[in-house]
Amino acid sequence: MSIPQSGGGPIERHEQLAGYLEIGCKPREDWRIGTEHEKFGYCKDSLLPIPYEGKRSVLTVLEGLRDAHGWSPVEEGGNLIGLEKDGANISLEPGGQLELSGAPLENIHQTCDEVNVHLREVEDVAEKVGVGFIGLGAAPEWTHEQMPLMPKGRYKLMDSYMQKVGTMGRVMMRRTCTVQVNLDFASEADMVKKLRVAIALQPVATALFANSPFFEGCKNGHKSWRSRVWRDLDAARTGMVPFVFEEGFGFERWVEYALDTPMYFVYREGKYIDALGQSFRDFLKGELPALPGETPTMSDWADHLTTLFPEARIKKYMEMRGADGGPWRRLCALPAFWVGLMYDQGALDAAWDLVKGWDAETREALRVGASVDGLQAEVGPVKMHALARQVVDISEQGLKARGRAGAGGMIPDETHFLNALRESLDSGEVPADELLRRFETDWNGDLSRIYAEYSY
Repeated sequence: MSIPQSGGGPIERHEQLAGYLEIGCKPREDWRIGTEHEKFGYCKDSLLPIPYEGKRSVLTVLEGLRDAHGWSPVEEGGNLIGLEKDGANISLEPGGQLELSGAPLENIHQTCDEVNVHLREVEDVAEKVGVGFIGLGAAPEWTHEQMPLMPKGRYKLMDSYMQKVGTMGRVMMRRTCTVQVNLDFASEADMVKKLRVAIALQPVATALFANSPFFEGCKNGHKSWRSRVWRDLDAARTGMVPFVFEEGFGFERWVEYALDTPMYFVYREGKYIDALGQSFRDFLKGELPALPGETPTMSDWADHLTTLFPEARIKKYMEMRGADGGPWRRLCALPAFWVGLMYDQGALDAAWDLVKGWDAETREALRVGASVDGLQAEVGPVKMHALARQVVDISEQGLKARGRAGAGGMIPDETHFLNALRESLDSGEVPADELLRRFETDWNGDLSRIYAEYSY
């Protein structure tokens, strides 16, 4: 989840709202890659999730990273709730999941190096206190009550509100993890094309990265239970946003979507003020019940944009949000997959040609099918396995065309980061399929084996 925004003066004209998004437009040479991933922490002796405080806790891990690896603290209400260094930050998801939000980097070689350093640092600190970390899309065994809510004001507000707008919001907050990538756009037209491709092809990412077939100790009937959770969370702010495909879509239409989405909070002087269900339109008029007579700043607008949770979203950049958290190798495969599609014009055009004929019902059916069946999903004539192969082929061509070398020129491009996906396409198995197979064979139904064999 995002951290509070800062800076920005008062909003005096409606045009500033779309202008905030448009500021994100960058020339191609300035496009960057920001990779984010979440992971579950657990006590190695009990295999239970780590609490916020204690000998084996989230706090202990954060303090260890601060003290041993040079991260600067981020506090809220006197609690250490995050870290920052060199343009990256480490934050806490509501149930104590540890998230790395990486710095904006030039290529996948760099972003993968960043992930590798981070996981080695976390392992160094966690090993000393008997804590392990595992990358999965959903907590395999733990109940809601076993995962304490982290001491962040935003989460306290969301926790109560989620119970009123859907059935799965609190599950998402405490018991799911994702990996995502943040990418740039050159212009409004470039944003529109990229966002349309991103929304249409999120189900392919969901299928390829599906890694949550267990929940509360049992098979749940889905390859990506995390994706299932997101389908019944809060209809006002989630989903496949079909208006993105309507004629005339652009920054202003996204603004209208955001203004139609109920607020969560306003952040003032280090505290979250409850604005649950209230309207940013009223805020613009000085009529927000939470702050009568006060009008918003640009940082309030930036905060509000972080409370929209569709499958892909825009702020000053674009976020791809469809993939489960997963194994080490796939943390680099996800940004490679999307960079190949988005950062080469030929690849972007080819991806759009692949999906431009789909209607909203097809896109939504693919989303559901990916969640349930992974690569085995079929929607009318569209077979997910074949579609995924086409999309990865396009991504590979895009990465080749980018030609970003690594290892001092020894590696000619970024295509090898797609190898994990190629293996899935060749075998027909995504991580969820492998977990299910092992659970039913060599684990003999003992799900506790997952921690020793799949932790980082």
